[in-house]
Amino acid sequence: MMVMKNPISSLCYSLLFLLCSAGIVAAQNNTTTIPVNVGVVLDLDTWFGKMGLSCINMALSDLYASHPNYTTRLLLHLRNSPTDVVLTAAAAYEFYPYANPDGEMTGNYDDLVNEVFIGNYDAAVGDITIRANRSLYIDFTLPFTESGVSMIVPIKDNKSKNAWVFLKPLTWDLWVTSGCFFIFIGLVVWVLEHRINEDFRGPPLHQIGTSFWFSFSTMVFAHRERVLSNLSRFVVIIWCFVVLILTQSYTASLTSLLTVQQLQPTVTDVNLLLKNGDNVGYQSGSFVLGILKQLGFQDKNLKTFTTVEELDELFHEGTANDGIAAAFDETPYMKLFLATYCSKYTMVDPTFKADGWGFVFPKDSPLARDVSRAILNVNEGGEMQNIENKWFKNLSRCPDPSNNVSSNSLSMESFWGLFLIAGVASSLALLISVAMFLYEHKDILLDSESSFWRKVLVMLRIYDQKDLNSHTFKKSGLEFHTNYPTSPSSYSNHSEVHNVFEEQRTPSPEHGHLSPTNGRTREIELAIEHP
Repeated sequence: MMVMKNPISSLCYSLLFLLCSAGIVAAQNNTTTIPVNVGVVLDLDTWFGKMGLSCINMALSDLYASHPNYTTRLLLHLRNSPTDVVLTAAAAYEFYPYANPDGEMTGNYDDLVNEVFIGNYDAAVGDITIRANRSLYIDFTLPFTESGVSMIVPIKDNKSKNAWVFLKPLTWDLWVTSGCFFIFIGLVVWVLEHRINEDFRGPPLHQIGTSFWFSFSTMVFAHRERVLSNLSRFVVIIWCFVVLILTQSYTASLTSLLTVQQLQPTVTDVNLLLKNGDNVGYQSGSFVLGILKQLGFQDKNLKTFTTVEELDELFHEGTANDGIAAAFDETPYMKLFLATYCSKYTMVDPTFKADGWGFVFPKDSPLARDVSRAILNVNEGGEMQNIENKWFKNLSRCPDPSNNVSSNSLSMESFWGLFLIAGVASSLALLISVAMFLYEHKDILLDSESSFWRKVLVMLRIYDQKDLNSHTFKKSGLEFHTNYPTSPSSYSNHSEVHNVFEEQRTPSPEHGHLSPTNGRTREIELAIEHP
């Protein structure tokens, strides 16, 4: 067993005393008398202690007199100590440490179980894991604590110190989506404002630059261009809300990356250990060796340890110096190890399930049933939690290592709802604007004599012109005429350009005259104001 200044052994001894106190009735149908050694703690220097001992003896005499069929006999082992429960348990039983005189464990846990099987020991008490192959020739009690096999790996400070740290708060898909939406919103605002807003008119390059500038400047709310259309205002309000949420989240995440200590495990997957050929450690004599071989680890990559100091040293050396990159052991041991070195290591998945720790008794021993029943009473009564708090609470003051592992970058999963709202609102505003424009010039669309592409060309030319019916241009024209009355000569600066398709059909040789329909001439007059 791993040397931990004996907190686990002390727990087992304390629990055993409680179980022996609870298991006084066993094998009532057995004709053979079964002696049960029980330790008694009394302060014999006081009157109450002496009176208590007399009461216990009289109670036992009355019990056996009234129940002569009871084959269990309690043998009291008195300890004049009011506080030390472990010493009292030692007085009730003869405890033999399974170790050499120098403190080394005599064998592994399978050897200890085998000693009970061949009759060298009446029971085995300790951190013995319940395994199916062991239960074939001995009996386990119910588990008194949960167990499992966990992986421990070093942690590294992943505090970002490179020049591209500003890209890490967002994942690549969120960066790409944000950029596409900035361009899309700029295009939508340009379409809605082009015909009625002088800020979105001019040479093509100027219009493109203005659209992009307007969209990206919303990140810092520095756009100076006014939006005149109500549809544009609706789109900008929605987009500013999205940008506000996005920038605030980005700022918080970047602040965390730059200021908070980011602790990341060096290894998160067993398959990565196998692929790299890294060394792993396990406790000497533990059944964990079989699990590691089943996972595919070679003997040359397996290292043993017996103390927490040895384990820390193996981690410090690393695989390159014949150390280890990860360690596998039962969860209670790993928790004790983390309590000692909580700032250097962390527990990561996978966790292999185990049946817990139990006491070992010979096959068909009645004490196994009685102790199991007593374990249930101790667990249900909360006494087990008190025992664990007594022995382990001071060793577990370190924070949970999982709380030190940094969170992932912000991804689309957190913001797709905002982008959906912005996309739907922008598309809806764009569709309404296009529908209004087409309805306003429906006479062109209904012209049956023009080809489809000819209609499209005319509609684009019309769209590229100012909407003189807009209130913005009417207002500017009114102010101009109020301040500077137009003279008759000024009309010479204006001309009407008659543009569009004018198709005149030639007379037919057969009929010698123009068809009323084919001879129709259509003109669409576009008033273009020249300076």
